[in-house]
Amino acid sequence: MDASSAYQDTLPLSSDALLRQLDDWGLGYRLHSHVPLRTVEDAMSVEDQFAVAGETVLRVKNLYLRDRKKRNYLVTLEQNREIDLKALGAELGVGNLSFGSADRLLQNLGIRPGAVSPLAMINGVENGVTFFMDAAAQEADVINMHPLVNDRTVVMARTDVMAFFERIECEVNWI
Repeated sequence: MDASSAYQDTLPLSSDALLRQLDDWGLGYRLHSHVPLRTVEDAMSVEDQFAVAGETVLRVKNLYLRDRKKRNYLVTLEQNREIDLKALGAELGVGNLSFGSADRLLQNLGIRPGAVSPLAMINGVENGVTFFMDAAAQEADVINMHPLVNDRTVVMARTDVMAFFERIECEVNWI
């Protein structure tokens, strides 16, 4: 199975259910449907279509990582940042990091590879995943993210993203 909305009903929480929850909480977003995006390069090819003049946009890449003690992390960074996992582990104070498996990604964040997103913390908080976010998000007007599938993107105001984290009781660790 891929990470598109065609298979969302096989996830612990579907993309449609997440969007309904955002609506119920009064959190705003603009929803865009597109071809499945599997890489940052794929995302860069369509994200300009989502832009609104005058908005400062944070386009992100997301890493699902584990340390040697089998603790799980979701790290959301500005998409153009270079990543050195050894240096990142030192910066986060967690030691050596490696990518988590697709099975663990589904188990801990309720998503498949290609759809990793800060919005997956709606599942991650229940499974002890620690969340780190690029401090650049504090300066953005809006943040582009997948709503648990990779053929949709939501553009959310930073204030609504932060309200989402408060609603799900997710601590944001800034890096």
